[in-house]
Amino acid sequence: MAPTAPPGPRAFTRRTLLAASAAGFAVAVAGCTSSSSADERDSLTSEQADELAAQVTVQETLVAAYDMAFGADPALATAVADLATQAAEQLERLRAAAPGDHPAGEPMGSPPAGSARDWLRAQVAVAATSHAAACLDQSGARAALLGSIAAGLRGHEARLA
Repeated sequence: MAPTAPPGPRAFTRRTLLAASAAGFAVAVAGCTSSSSADERDSLTSEQADELAAQVTVQETLVAAYDMAFGADPALATAVADLATQAAEQLERLRAAAPGDHPAGEPMGSPPAGSARDWLRAQVAVAATSHAAACLDQSGARAALLGSIAAGLRGHEARLA
């Protein structure tokens, strides 16, 4: 029988490559994740707090506009009562997100006779634009809340068209 050759140096195998790749990936993921905590991301500056309070006032104004438009046109109230309910729910979410007290908002003017729907749609458009612009200066959940409300109000605007 012929003597067997002593084992040579170990070759680089696929298994070794996969293990090294997995380890490298784990290190890369750990190094790329943010070290900031959720508290840091959700901290509220005084400017953001003021802007959020202003958006509460915008939404209060819109809720009051729904009431005024419904008073001027009872048929409109029957047709889109669910939109007023949604606007009031959005207001409660904004109040919960905004620290401090908020002055009550009042609609500008009142609905002209016979065109309460158009007046209300204009009020909704103003509120949606305001919320959309304000969400750019917020962060985290507050930005998402304002963006979501703005998008929802665009749906209101389309339904009132």
